[in-house]
Amino acid sequence: QVQLVESGGGLVQTGGSLTLSCVASGGTFSWYVLGWFRQAPGKEREFVGANTWSAGSTYYADSVKGRFTISRDNSKSTGYLQMSSLKPEDTAVYYCAVVLRQPDWTHSDYEESHRYNYWGRGTPVTVSS
Repeated sequence: QVQLVESGGGLVQTGGSLTLSCVASGGTFSWYVLGWFRQAPGKEREFVGANTWSAGSTYYADSVKGRFTISRDNSKSTGYLQMSSLKPEDTAVYYCAVVLRQPDWTHSDYEESHRYNYWGRGTPVTVSS
């Protein structure tokens, strides 16, 4: 059983930056794909990005590409979501999630929230205009 705890959310002005952290326990973090999702008020949860292992295996939603960066420190069992050039439409609760790496999955598989086994409780991000 893997437990995930997100932190780092808060209130930021348009154009600002935030870095979210996701600390994992109860499993071997390096075995897992790290995904980030978000859910805005009144909207469905959406894919933000995922990292399968190294920086070269990171995928992003078009809406955040070039502004958000996912990284991980497997020695600390921690994942990160660096967010810059934030916009009001980035306002949401941000969740990290993990699933064991699947060699036959494609990028599109990692975008599907139902494929992830373990989820954190989320951290809210509010971007003021």
